[in-house]
Amino acid sequence: MDKIVVLITTPSQSEAEAIANYVVETKLAACVNIIPAVQSFFFWEGKHCRESEVLLLVKTKKSLFAPLCEAVLKKHSYKVPEIIALPIVEGSSSYIQWIEENTQ
Repeated sequence: MDKIVVLITTPSQSEAEAIANYVVETKLAACVNIIPAVQSFFFWEGKHCRESEVLLLVKTKKSLFAPLCEAVLKKHSYKVPEIIALPIVEGSSSYIQWIEENTQ
């Protein structure tokens, strides 16, 4: 199966919505869910950090990961944003077909 879920974190709801709208409008993604108020713990520039972030769950095709990444990098405020893909190993055939029909 060539469908994936891409995880992207952003610092704000407005940035998450801007990215979500853009990738859906340009058909780089079929759907984006926005999950507010995610607590992230990480090291950045030698410091232990804890930040509130917004998580995007992006449903798309593996073949669109590179252009999706490029689009997100242009709109994202982080120097090194999280943009990672996980394979969809199973899904209802109608939903998988819907992803196919709503992406480039």
